[in-house]
Amino acid sequence: MTGWRACLHFDPLPTLLARGDLALAYWVRRDLQEERTGSSESLWELPAPQALVSKQQADGSWPYPGKSYDPQSNTNYDLLETYRTLGLLVEMYGLQRQHPALAEAAGYLFGLQTDAGDIRGILGNQYMPYYFGAILTLLIRAGYADDPRVEKGLAWLLAVRQEDGGWVIPAQLVPARKKTNELWHGQPVPTDPARPFSHVATDMVLRAFAAHPAYRLHPAVQTAARLLKGRLFKPDLYNDRKGAAYWLKFQFPFWWHSLVATLDSLSRLGFERMDQEVARGLEWFIENQAEDGLWDTGYGSGERAARNRAWVGLAVCRVLKRYLGEE
Repeated sequence: MTGWRACLHFDPLPTLLARGDLALAYWVRRDLQEERTGSSESLWELPAPQALVSKQQADGSWPYPGKSYDPQSNTNYDLLETYRTLGLLVEMYGLQRQHPALAEAAGYLFGLQTDAGDIRGILGNQYMPYYFGAILTLLIRAGYADDPRVEKGLAWLLAVRQEDGGWVIPAQLVPARKKTNELWHGQPVPTDPARPFSHVATDMVLRAFAAHPAYRLHPAVQTAARLLKGRLFKPDLYNDRKGAAYWLKFQFPFWWHSLVATLDSLSRLGFERMDQEVARGLEWFIENQAEDGLWDTGYGSGERAARNRAWVGLAVCRVLKRYLGEE
């Protein structure tokens, strides 16, 4: 082996292909082996995405199991479930805006956009820049990069940065005793710009800018990326997912911050392998590979965990290939 696989102790590709997952195998062949695989439309008719699409509601959303809305916390659970499902459809099965279900989901999400440019609902009426950034990421990757509503959303995110250049979740700044039902129904809590950034929030927001070809070299985005990479392996300054161990809990599609999610964004934003923090992150994956070629995700056992582990392996390999070179 040459290139990025030669830098590893074990070859991950046999384990990934042995899963028998047709969607996973498609991305392995396309992104890691550089085979001609054709359009991702070949995945759209697989049973798994078809089952997900069949559950879509008339307004373009997906129903959250058990309840759609909590009147006490003012939480739109269908918005949360739509974000989760859209991640599966876009990141695993390659759905694009040409697919009717994707277009309907985008219509639902854009229908929740405020005049200011953001989307709310998962935190009641409070600002949610981290979830909003993650939602925009999926819309951009699904083909909506040039949509003026995406541009409006990215402009909002740039406008609500902290003075240091990163992002926080404004509700994090509210003491626990004041997080009442009245808070979730009330006016959005403004951020305190002087407070330091949260790497949980900044990681999730930066994904949107990293996915958008016109924003990757934006000075504000580059500043935020430098802040984020300086926090690798460190605890956050705020309570949500504060511990340093959360850097090593991996999910795919990406949800919360993690070492692989951050390195993925940094690789798209132009940071090179010789960068000190990037090199530390790459070294962790090289030195912590299991004998089957994959990595521990920190999320238990069972078939669901094994499936996640395989897809995380794909994400790690994509990052390693970008940084360590072609074969």
